[in-house]
Amino acid sequence: MANLSKYSNWLAWAVAMTLIIGVLSWDAPRPQMVGLFIASGLAVGSLYALGGIGIVVLYRATGVLNFAGGAAGAAGAMTAWQLVDWGIWPPISWLGCLAVSLAITLFYGRLIAPRLAWRDTVVKAVATLGFALIVLGLVSFIWADDPRSIELPTDAIGVRILGMRVTATRLLVFFASVAIVIGIWAFLTYTRIGLQMRSLANDRDLSALLGIPILKVETIAWTIAGVLAGFTGLMFADLIRLEPVVITFMVIPSIAAAICGRLENLTAVLIGGLSMGVIENLLTLSAPLRGVRPIAPFVIAAVVLLWLQRGQRLSFGGRD
Repeated sequence: MANLSKYSNWLAWAVAMTLIIGVLSWDAPRPQMVGLFIASGLAVGSLYALGGIGIVVLYRATGVLNFAGGAAGAAGAMTAWQLVDWGIWPPISWLGCLAVSLAITLFYGRLIAPRLAWRDTVVKAVATLGFALIVLGLVSFIWADDPRSIELPTDAIGVRILGMRVTATRLLVFFASVAIVIGIWAFLTYTRIGLQMRSLANDRDLSALLGIPILKVETIAWTIAGVLAGFTGLMFADLIRLEPVVITFMVIPSIAAAICGRLENLTAVLIGGLSMGVIENLLTLSAPLRGVRPIAPFVIAAVVLLWLQRGQRLSFGGRD
């Protein structure tokens, strides 16, 4: 019965996406334009999914719903731009982006998060939001609000798919998101550290009594989240725009993607992020619906949660 319900969920998703794409692209002048919007949406959705994956991995291991990933990615992207502007070899600047994002994330994870370990989830989430605003303020103080851009060598490489030219950067982001989901799933499933992370997610107190090295496991989780934030920030700066505020609040659709996976299912997070990116892009084709693009991710997340909760009744005693 559980497998049947799972397959029905995926079938419902496929039918819904087909109908949505058909309705939103109905007035498109050319089918090729629809394809370009879908390809671009998959790239943007991959970024949402990557942000959501970082949120889910960290939440499952530490219980922290991290709102500061976008700010860490923004600081890393601005660092990369600055290093390139100084004439540093671009690959070094990209590594600098990852290093800065990782340093900011580990700073919070090792110095601030442990002091809030026994507080409520909401308190810990709000603390990360405050930290994100502090990082954003420092970034805005260091770099004036001027137009900037980051270019990657893959931007100049184009691949023709069904007559459409898709840049290698978009393909890189899409396949990277799929590979990261598979890699993290394998890591959590088949490694000792992954088993310990899942144990922490189930019961932190019992895990400590069993002798699981909580400090080590949490540091690894914060490290994964920091590297993902840096990579996502760099790709977002290239594909969308290099603006700290925009990159910082990219965490909002990332949270929506994480909600689609109920903060546990990485595959659902990936599919949710990709779907959000495609729908958000296709809304541009519809003049009446263009204005709802900013709220589209959360509308999608709300619909997904309502669908997954169908047939369940909440009472004062819990679920029935």
